[in-house]
Amino acid sequence: VQLQASGGGLVQAGGSLRLSCAASGFTFDDYAIGWFRQAPGKEREGVSCIVSSDGSTYYADSVKGRFTLSANNAGNVVYLQMDSLKPEDTAVYYCAAVPEWRWVKVSSKYRHWGRGTLVTVSS
Repeated sequence: VQLQASGGGLVQAGGSLRLSCAASGFTFDDYAIGWFRQAPGKEREGVSCIVSSDGSTYYADSVKGRFTLSANNAGNVVYLQMDSLKPEDTAVYYCAAVPEWRWVKVSSKYRHWGRGTLVTVSS
């Protein structure tokens, strides 16, 4: 199982970035894919989750209305579109996979993790 997150970078407040999570080695439709982030000195925080089988999504209150999660099941890729970025969104972002057909919000439930991608939002 492999997960590869990409798309991070430096952006000004109010700007946008799109993160990608490319998955391989498992049946994509049988998994939920989650995004988590960890800022320096803070605990890992759940951001969003998508159930690959039906496309239903969950968002943390801190990103609701600004972030959009989508999946390309044919390509086994999940996209996290981040708009109206704020300095407090600065963190390393990780994607993770768990064999569930429902949202999974707790990071400890996830079996597989990709390397993070750094997002820096300047004020």
